[in-house]
Amino acid sequence: MTHKTTDMTTDMTQIPIRKPRPAIFLAAVLLALSGAGGLAPASAQPAGAPESFADLAGAHSAAVVNISTRQTVERSAFDRAPNFPPGSPFEEFFKDFFGDGDRPSTAQSLGSGFVIDAEGYIVTNNHVIEGADEVTVNFPNGDSAEAEIVGRDPKTDIALLKLISPPADPLPTVAFGDSDGLRVGDWVMAIGNPFGLGGSVSAGIVSARGRSIDVGPYDDFIQTDAAINRGNSGGPLFNLRGEVIGVNTAIYSPTGGWVGIGFATPSNIAAEVAAQLREHGVTRRGWIGVRTSNLGPEKARELGFARPRGALVSAVTEEAPAAQGGLQEGDVILKVGSQEVADSRALTRIVAAAEIDAPVDLLVNRDGEEISLEVTVGLLEEETPEIRRRRVEAAEADEAAASRARMTLGMALAPLTEENRQERDLPEDLEGVLVTDVASTGPAAQKGIRVGDVVVEAAREPVTTPEDLVARAQAQRDEGRTSILLLVRRAGDLRFVSLRLNEENP
Repeated sequence: MTHKTTDMTTDMTQIPIRKPRPAIFLAAVLLALSGAGGLAPASAQPAGAPESFADLAGAHSAAVVNISTRQTVERSAFDRAPNFPPGSPFEEFFKDFFGDGDRPSTAQSLGSGFVIDAEGYIVTNNHVIEGADEVTVNFPNGDSAEAEIVGRDPKTDIALLKLISPPADPLPTVAFGDSDGLRVGDWVMAIGNPFGLGGSVSAGIVSARGRSIDVGPYDDFIQTDAAINRGNSGGPLFNLRGEVIGVNTAIYSPTGGWVGIGFATPSNIAAEVAAQLREHGVTRRGWIGVRTSNLGPEKARELGFARPRGALVSAVTEEAPAAQGGLQEGDVILKVGSQEVADSRALTRIVAAAEIDAPVDLLVNRDGEEISLEVTVGLLEEETPEIRRRRVEAAEADEAAASRARMTLGMALAPLTEENRQERDLPEDLEGVLVTDVASTGPAAQKGIRVGDVVVEAAREPVTTPEDLVARAQAQRDEGRTSILLLVRRAGDLRFVSLRLNEENP
């Protein structure tokens, strides 16, 4: 997505970690429900288009705050100055005119947040307060108070603040609702501080659910057409019952302004992250130690599935919970407990949300047979930059070796991953295999195939893994054919290419 804006503090991440702890937010829930006035009961979403959002806005605007931050930035004005000779009078002139180059400057940011607890706990986006030395919370009635950062979670872009000295008067609060109950087309209302103008209200509908915008491993955004602009980041998205069902986080915009596509982190994620930040200061995610990919159509048919589903295990970490529970490479994980696994990304979210140090049942397809395994979920340890660097280097080396081993028809192939999609700006919904190398004298080179091309079909059948393509080529040879027809994508254009088959190039 070339034009998305994800930092609305200067312009402007789902993971339910575990089920929310109701006790933590009980006071907030009671206060929000008692202040809902004439809104419909929580058992049902009000039907039809509302005549006005005025009652809803009036009941909850007081709990939505403006958040301003200050950050000290060490910089030198002389970084931008000409290179004068030492002692030059021009050097002194430049210093007198622009000020002391060694003096720190301050950077400011602006965003929104909302009070979830009368003790002064406030939810906002991580990118609103990241790197801040000072955080000030400004209330709609004109009051201001300093706040401390209780904790933050960059992976979901959620942060929790607490007022250092709450006002004497009771704080207005809002409560989280159940974002899983949202439907595409439901009315929603956003309150925030766009462009620092103060409390502003906008309304729209839920445009889509489960959106991934490639900003983190747990993307599962609510898309809305309620206007969201710079400064709205961290503000609440309400349903018609006055419950917070999302935290406004990002927009898609070719211009930097609102074009009708905004994204909010679902409340079931935000509430659990906030609960963990309050209890631990950090988020705690489950981990079983597997690397997975999505199931291709051919593999799905081979297993008897009507459509691709589940997460295909491509590697199991030694001594990890998955290895200890008997999970093997090539298994397809279909369920975790009672939850269906749609794909690899869904598995990541489900496992991360599972209770740590507790056993969980996995339903697995192994060689066409469904079996049950029990795995004890471990704690996902956050990576240091050095550990991540080593892991990435090892993964790249493994992938390079695997690509060389998968050389066929004079080209090395690799499955499409999140990383190589981003690197080559490939669409999320594109299926196929990526060409990572081309032998100079092979059939692929002779027909002009290049590194970066994506093979979408082979012999009129979709391919999603290198093994799919190898299997199709072998089937063509078994039928006595001397060539195979490929559908190849390059820079958005599709073209058919016929490659010759021989014994050396299956």
